[in-house]
Amino acid sequence: MLYPKFYDEVEKIEITDELSEILGAFKDGKIEFSYLDIVKSAGHSCPTVAGAYLMLKDGLKRFNNPKRGELKAYLKDDISEGVTGVISNIISQVIGSTSKSGFHGLAGKYDRRGLMYFNADISSSMRLIDRDGKVVDIDYDPSKLLPNPKMNPLMQKVLSNGATKEEKKEFQDLWQERVEKILTSPNVVITIKIA
Repeated sequence: MLYPKFYDEVEKIEITDELSEILGAFKDGKIEFSYLDIVKSAGHSCPTVAGAYLMLKDGLKRFNNPKRGELKAYLKDDISEGVTGVISNIISQVIGSTSKSGFHGLAGKYDRRGLMYFNADISSSMRLIDRDGKVVDIDYDPSKLLPNPKMNPLMQKVLSNGATKEEKKEFQDLWQERVEKILTSPNVVITIKIA
């Protein structure tokens, strides 16, 4: 499997999952998610996927030993609006939280349902709350890292099947170049507030 090498250079997300430890999936329930893991699950790498990854990576650091399946996630838009569905899928993958679907638990514990909320009355891009009530608001804004001006015209050519092999490759390189800039400039695109 070939992919841009910078995927391997992105800091991993670390989280504990007690259920995985009980069932013998991971020693001590310690799980790592790489950016490559998220890209494989999403099926693509883009500013939205990178942003969701960064929001979770940086937001989870604000909690003391965050546990998968014990965090509530809030998104201000409806699941059907814009890229909210993509972001919610990544949230579910990493922290286990779901709205209605997902694992129903064992013996009254580890239920992952009812931990994700849409149309939330928040001013941030994402809010995470742990079992102790600690609130972390995370904003993601990649607008300071503008795409290369050649990208849009090339995208139109690629999508209309009018691009040459060279133009298609150039578009792919420019697209991933922007994603790399986002992932390597978290202080430019991520703002965190703790309530």
